[in-house]
Amino acid sequence: MAQALQFAESYVTEDLVLRTARSLAREVGVDAVTPGAGAALRLLAAAGNARAVVEIGTGTGVSGVWLLRGMRADGVLTTIDVEVEHQRIARRIFAEAGFPSGRTRIITGRALDVLPRLADGAYDLVFVDAEATGFTACVDAALRLLRPGGVLALNGTLAGGRIGDPAARDVETVTVRETIKAIRESEQWIPALLPVGHGLLAAVKC
Repeated sequence: MAQALQFAESYVTEDLVLRTARSLAREVGVDAVTPGAGAALRLLAAAGNARAVVEIGTGTGVSGVWLLRGMRADGVLTTIDVEVEHQRIARRIFAEAGFPSGRTRIITGRALDVLPRLADGAYDLVFVDAEATGFTACVDAALRLLRPGGVLALNGTLAGGRIGDPAARDVETVTVRETIKAIRESEQWIPALLPVGHGLLAAVKC
């Protein structure tokens, strides 16, 4: 199984821009999405013909590049992060990937402060790459921001491999477990848990 997962992660290769962004992420201590998760994000954006996307957690631009490459040519990525330096790197990466500045709206600040300012039902995809403690609030915000048929993508939903271990009762694992259970049981979402990267839960808003 491990070999199969490794093969799946390497199925779609990354170009120099993404490899550079990933290297810079390691340098500044950011845990970027894996190539497999990035490819899944690109697929979700392309399948939904996404024009307006919100990303919570800019990092150094790895996931942003994957998302932009799946979005429509006139699409705009709104990406939020508290770290100005990380966003400075991401802005450089987006430019090196060939995206004009008008394709991104980079907002510095806490997601939970910024999200209330974004328009209801105006987005095709919301990607959450944040601390597990903020999952519930981010999911609630995504439900408001997404149009019907829009997609929520939640990163880190395997909780470092602990999600299926009933003995794992640390705060992060319990929070992730409760969040994905609530999404699964909600009539407002159609979810699937994708075993790529650190776990990517994708859910369509009904």
